[in-house]
Amino acid sequence: MDTDWYFTKYNTEITTTRKEVIHAALYRAFTLTDYAIKLNEQHQFRKKIILDDKTLTKDEKSVTIKRLEEGYDYLKILFNEGTKRLCENCEKECLATFYCEYCIQNYLKEDFPNWSSGNDNIDILIRKCQEKTFFPVLVVEWISYNHLHNVRYLTKGGCSEIYVAEWAKGRYIKWDTKEKKLVRSGKHKVILKKLENIESANRSWFEEATLHLNICIKWIEVALCYGITRNPLNDAHFLVMSLLDMDLRKYLQQNFKELTWKEKILITIKIIDALNSIHNENVVHRDLHSGNVLYSQYNNYWYISDLGFCGPINKPPGSIYGNLPYMAPEVIIGKGFTFASDIYSVSMLMWEISTGRSPFYFNRHKDYDLAMNIVNGMRPKIPLDVPLEYKNLMIQCWDADPGKRPNVSTLLRKMREISTTFYQNEESGKQINNNKILNNVQLNTSSSISSSTTNSLVENFNSKIYNFKILSEPRNATEEEQEAYQSVQLNLSIPETITSKQAPESELKNSLKLIDKPKSKKIKLNNNKVNCDYNEVIVRYIQRSYIGDDHNDYEAYNFANLHSKEQEELEIPEF
Repeated sequence: MDTDWYFTKYNTEITTTRKEVIHAALYRAFTLTDYAIKLNEQHQFRKKIILDDKTLTKDEKSVTIKRLEEGYDYLKILFNEGTKRLCENCEKECLATFYCEYCIQNYLKEDFPNWSSGNDNIDILIRKCQEKTFFPVLVVEWISYNHLHNVRYLTKGGCSEIYVAEWAKGRYIKWDTKEKKLVRSGKHKVILKKLENIESANRSWFEEATLHLNICIKWIEVALCYGITRNPLNDAHFLVMSLLDMDLRKYLQQNFKELTWKEKILITIKIIDALNSIHNENVVHRDLHSGNVLYSQYNNYWYISDLGFCGPINKPPGSIYGNLPYMAPEVIIGKGFTFASDIYSVSMLMWEISTGRSPFYFNRHKDYDLAMNIVNGMRPKIPLDVPLEYKNLMIQCWDADPGKRPNVSTLLRKMREISTTFYQNEESGKQINNNKILNNVQLNTSSSISSSTTNSLVENFNSKIYNFKILSEPRNATEEEQEAYQSVQLNLSIPETITSKQAPESELKNSLKLIDKPKSKKIKLNNNKVNCDYNEVIVRYIQRSYIGDDHNDYEAYNFANLHSKEQEELEIPEF
């Protein structure tokens, strides 16, 4: 099977190292784009940047330009903008140039009589999704269980049983203009996530499945769901989903000490961009944490998973389900999940990316005590090496007042401005001295931690049901309260002997000075039609183009709450 279906011709030339160079060139082109100009002008500018890029070979430029063109097709349809053409096959006016969106829809409709799930609700859901499909890669379908081989149980993740399998036919990958049909990838591994509440009378499973599938046919930023299947032996239904390599938590455990601030900011942007797509569909995630932010090693990208499927079937009235360290204070006191509560969760992810640790990892108290601390405005201590703009955004996002938190579109724009500063400093030849500071300032630990702290780490890693009876209103802590609370953090986390390496103080100050007062011009984004960043959408598309579905060299070990509590005990980071 051709695992890298977009780069068949250049598989021998484009190594993993070269793909990283291409990714870097793409981000440079998009970061330097002026978003005040029209979409087509932005596209032409990016092409010129790629063609002028001296780090790319002639073949790499050719392949990258083609990816840009195909990504531009996707954007034109997504935002209904651009010049239309008359399709020679269906004779409808379409926006795509490499295929026709209406031909894809007609092709799928013609196959309606040839399949049925046996469940009218599922049939209607999938058919409605296929009638709106506009991109060859983003097709959801009913998948015969007979086409899934070597199915084996993996773990109990969240509230669902998780299995891994090989899909014999594989997903759709492109439109064949000559044969006028969709082409499949061939065999690849997938995740099967059991729908535990398929027979529930309240139909909550159907509403959640509808949300997830409708997002997956439109936005590339969400962990791909290929469709639904059913085991005929026990009538169990499953979501068939893409198999990714690891979650953010595991990634930071393995790679944190090697990450530069430029890379940390890019990871943050990709996560916020994915949440932006979810919020654009008027969907609140409700359980965003580092266990369901997933990484693809093959295309070096990040995706969000678990759009409500992790909730238990019979949650007691008045209770809440989630991961407490990432839970907004207003949610803890029972006011419900909102877009703003997702933004609070992002602030905890930002802190985690900046420190390499889960928020409140030092917590030795019971859940109620941690919940009260969060409601009373206690937050994790921010290391000294965090760039000022990043720090300020993080503080805004974890404000006790949901109304003072930025919306996801504003947050994405501001994060991109921070990223632009880094790129423009590179373009002008400036250097950031502490790019590889080990991020242990004021949060240093030795190579081992106490067993009590380890147990707390594991406990805080799990989403579960909480039933707090808290009458206090959320508030921001005073500076004195926060200082006292954070001194407790230091006492809990810093042993008598500190073995971590610290960056020289002068080096740290120099780097902060550069970031604190950027003189570079900031990019303006054109968000008149929809709260979405064109940059991130098209880069996401292009980088998904690199992804291969044959993960035979990888084991699924951290997919969106996949890991059991026993597994997590084996995954405690080495501090």
